[in-house]
Amino acid sequence: MLVADPPTSETGRGPRLGVDVGTVRVGVAISDPDGILATPLVTLARQAAPQGDGPSGDLKELVRLARDHEAVEIVVGLPVTLSGQDGPAAAAARRYADALATWVDPVPVRLADERMSTVVAARRLSERGVRGRRQRAVVDQAAAVEILQGWLEARRFRSALGGGERAE
Repeated sequence: MLVADPPTSETGRGPRLGVDVGTVRVGVAISDPDGILATPLVTLARQAAPQGDGPSGDLKELVRLARDHEAVEIVVGLPVTLSGQDGPAAAAARRYADALATWVDPVPVRLADERMSTVVAARRLSERGVRGRRQRAVVDQAAAVEILQGWLEARRFRSALGGGERAE
């Protein structure tokens, strides 16, 4: 089930997955069961969907990860433009999230604004001396961490404001 962010109900304790969908790779991060800290999990290579009704190879692997880690929510980054508009990348992320939601139901799949997440992730990796080929290998995971950590912090902030209120 694809649901709008922010959550209107608490899904309880358990790990959340963060997903950075790219045209070549999909970065995946995971949170601790208390939803405090996001850490890198894996980078998946994007694969074309097979003939028929099955999911693509990367989507199938993401579904497996969600089940194996008993994820209670999945947060997919939505790469809107700097002005907040949907572009082609956002449309592709929405399609990916819709497909994922079909395969992991009843686990909620949420969309989270991911403006600049890859840029921030690349900068943080560079600051740590990770560059070039080594950076390309992990930047998608790092972007997924940025997406999930930002979402977790925003959720805690909204909760501190009294539940479903939105922090603007």
